[in-house]
Amino acid sequence: MSAQVPGGRDTGREAVPGEEGSTVVTGAESGAGTEPDGQRTGAVDVRKAQARADSGDADASVSENAALHGGSRGTISWIVAGVAVVLVLGALTRYLEIHVPRWAQDTPLRRVAKSIEYPVYAIAIGLIGNVILTKLDLRERLSAGFRTEFFIKTGVVLLGASINLKILVTAAGPSIVQALLLITIVFGFTWWFGGVLGLDDKLRALLSSAVSICGVSAAIAAAGAVQARREQIAYAASLVIIFALPSIFLLPWLAEVFDLSDEVAGAWIGGNIDTTAAVAAAGAIAGEEALQIATIVKTTQNALIGVVAIALTAYFTLRVERVAGGARPSPREFWDRFPKFVLAFIAASVIGTLYLQSVDKKTGAAHIAIVNDLRTWFLILAFVSIGLEFSLKGLRDAGWRPIAVFGSAAVVNLAVGLGLSVLLFHNFTV
Repeated sequence: MSAQVPGGRDTGREAVPGEEGSTVVTGAESGAGTEPDGQRTGAVDVRKAQARADSGDADASVSENAALHGGSRGTISWIVAGVAVVLVLGALTRYLEIHVPRWAQDTPLRRVAKSIEYPVYAIAIGLIGNVILTKLDLRERLSAGFRTEFFIKTGVVLLGASINLKILVTAAGPSIVQALLLITIVFGFTWWFGGVLGLDDKLRALLSSAVSICGVSAAIAAAGAVQARREQIAYAASLVIIFALPSIFLLPWLAEVFDLSDEVAGAWIGGNIDTTAAVAAAGAIAGEEALQIATIVKTTQNALIGVVAIALTAYFTLRVERVAGGARPSPREFWDRFPKFVLAFIAASVIGTLYLQSVDKKTGAAHIAIVNDLRTWFLILAFVSIGLEFSLKGLRDAGWRPIAVFGSAAVVNLAVGLGLSVLLFHNFTV
């Protein structure tokens, strides 16, 4: 669950502006030495961060935006302009979501128009904006404002306010069992098949983490643990988005074809789609109850990012790249990688539950509706940002083997995930 790569990440070391402990790379990287003063400072920061990362500095964490874009960042004015672009496209998304069904009211397309949810408009508009900004040579400069991770996590935390604590507690048990089994089986298969096809161990770690846990976020966490190269992060990120985008629409449709209950459908969506944003999109299409379960299942998997990252750190330190006197993983490293927004999600659920118990039903419903509307806005901005940041560059350089490994693992993930969802959630009710 996204380096800011399409789909966002849900890592413990959250590159939210101003957060202590994360290195947010800004400014434009240039080798010509002709950039303005405001960008030259940013270029120096990028080169310093890259040098630390290349030398194996454990503190050289790179923001999710920087890793995908190779460190080409903008000044404050470009960041503001990028955010403005996202806001304008988000407003256009909301406008279309409201008005298209009205325009199609008396046409043969009325049923299709009514069934299309905001994630579809947001991603499509983001992709169109991506093409236009790329043609105008503005996309890289504005990309610092495409805050997918921030939008996703804020939206998910706001979702917690509308989830009754009872649901959260009762769903936690089967969610943990599903997450542990699914991650173990899918990670193991991906690691094994990557070895069969001769992939580099670091790329195997990124792909295995991405497909088994939560996509870009897990890949970024794994990259920090194994000191992966930037291009390997781009490979994994591009593959995550290529597979996640169709899954947004495919899984809700398959859930309907298989006549799955909302709870089973939500568990399947949350356990299989590789990014938090895509899970939220698919859950919104499948229905509110499916969205709640999908979010709980996905946040449970997100919480295991830290465990996997520490395990990879230990494995690469002690086995793959062992050197005399090398540092061992510490409890602090686990905490640094733990996705702390999960705690905010739980806190929002607790606060929301207690608040609803303290006011009358009508007042509580009205206030939760406001929170839900705000949540929708943040998720729209996240989906728009995903479309704006999507890039095929990593895939062009990856070759067929990473695609074969990731695609095969995605099929295994779907099959095993469906079986576990039916087994663990068939009697569950929201």
